[in-house]
Amino acid sequence: MMQKGAGLINIAIDGPAGAGKSTVARKVAEQLRYVYIDTGAMYRAVTFGALRAGIEPGDSEQVGSLAASLDIRLLPSENGQKVVLGGEDVTEQIRSREINLRVSRVAAIEQVRTRLVSMQRELAGRKGVVMDGRDIGTHVLPDAELKVFLTASVRIRAERRYRETGQADRVDLEQLEREIEQRDRLDSEREISPLICAEDAVVIDSTSLTIEQVVSQIVELSRTKKVEAK
Repeated sequence: MMQKGAGLINIAIDGPAGAGKSTVARKVAEQLRYVYIDTGAMYRAVTFGALRAGIEPGDSEQVGSLAASLDIRLLPSENGQKVVLGGEDVTEQIRSREINLRVSRVAAIEQVRTRLVSMQRELAGRKGVVMDGRDIGTHVLPDAELKVFLTASVRIRAERRYRETGQADRVDLEQLEREIEQRDRLDSEREISPLICAEDAVVIDSTSLTIEQVVSQIVELSRTKKVEAK
């Protein structure tokens, strides 16, 4: 539950695929008793909905119309965050390799981003939010008091994804590395809200850091920002 009282800030955590954003953001939110919002899960939910409806990610008009009609909810759970689509728990389904390969194209669709960004800004309106994604500090919450750009080497990110992937979806590590490089290009080169580091963001390279060390750094930074915000 989010803490009450003055001095709450919003924290934006951006970075490429596999940098550990979701895990770090969730743990930071837990320590600060803030609300965690996984924006990537929202784009994955739209991708899953399109896949189920037989809509190709390249069909921007149909995917955009679908996004406007979907009921996406992010709910707290014992294992982090539950993603509910139209009343159905799709938390596990949206993490499949098939979704990984499609989500960047869906996220590049202007109608999809407009719909989801509006939802994300509304959620952050009361402050006390930790939000992660690829354009949070630059586009979704440009006024966030603390912005972090979390990155790591492509190899390390591929190894992390490899360990996370279920046996049924597991592919060769080199193939996974190539897919992450391709996703980096798609996210960085898209016309609508590309993946870039905000000018006022703190860059943290997690290549040689543990999750706990990254979380500790961000929590400490947040304390400084809260003092400045008073």
